Amino acid sequence: MQATIVEAVNDALHTEMAADDDVVVFGEDVAESGGVFRATDELLEEFGADRVVDTPLSEIAIVGAATGLAMYGKRPVAEIQFSGFLPPAFDQLVTNASRIRWRTRGELTAPMVVRMPYGAGVRALEHHSESMEGAYAHIPGLKVVAPSTPHDTKGLLLASIRDPDPVLFMEPKRIYRSFREDVPEGDYEVPLGEAAVRREGEDVTVVSWGSMMPATLEAVEELDADAEVVDLRTISPLDTETVVESVKKTGRAVVVHEGPRSNGVGGDVVARINDEALMYLEAPVERVTGFDTPVPLLSMEDYYFPHPPRILDAIENALAV
Repeated sequence: MQATIVEAVNDALHTEMAADDDVVVFGEDVAESGGVFRATDELLEEFGADRVVDTPLSEIAIVGAATGLAMYGKRPVAEIQFSGFLPPAFDQLVTNASRIRWRTRGELTAPMVVRMPYGAGVRALEHHSESMEGAYAHIPGLKVVAPSTPHDTKGLLLASIRDPDPVLFMEPKRIYRSFREDVPEGDYEVPLGEAAVRREGEDVTVVSWGSMMPATLEAVEELDADAEVVDLRTISPLDTETVVESVKKTGRAVVVHEGPRSNGVGGDVVARINDEALMYLEAPVERVTGFDTPVPLLSMEDYYFPHPPRILDAIENALAV
């Protein structure tokens, strides 16, 4: 079938809830209205009010309930309406969900998914547009996933729900409905922790993920050079091997992400390249990122994004050395 990213989310939830009675979905407005982006549309009608639940406006309660349910046999999929609303629940992720396996020496685990649309580009209000994967990738025991295509969205979400540990599933709302592609019906998984090479090339490696992947692919089409594009797909654990092997082949690298530059995931990618492929580099690794500011409101968002011209400039700088 042809599907958008948000339709792929919905299809994955329908698929897994039909297959496993322990999967429960809850969050703000996910039941009666089908979610603010309609990602949970028609789940209530198909699976009933015991498994699809509207919650109070309390993110710490949503993630805390998911942690408790997961520890005692359920497979909760909790929705945080926008990624900027998750910080109140940071304590539950850090203190409980991510370390319950370690704390109990493996006696208990927390197989749960926290879904949330992230990123700017839809002219939303404050706390609606953050791209904070760097903060959450720093938590040991928590997997962080950021798909960029409908096919990968469904497969990664199914793999995340079945994973034995907590997964933060970051959905790029800027491209929720921007394009369609073939998405297999029924069951399939895209493995967590494996990057994808979206475009093969010989001259420069461009690494990105999530909402920035379409802009990255658009930028490399303007190049005279032959760029290889790597989509991380999973931020934590990060597929270092695929990135390093690509850089060893091309000798140059550019990392693109939407979040702030300082302490972002891009810096970690650069460090891994320097650790394992330094002697193969023919130029310093370039980074194209958001700025170290809150995401500006409304039309000013356009100045914040790593748009294709900014990405293209960085690639050309890497190639010019």
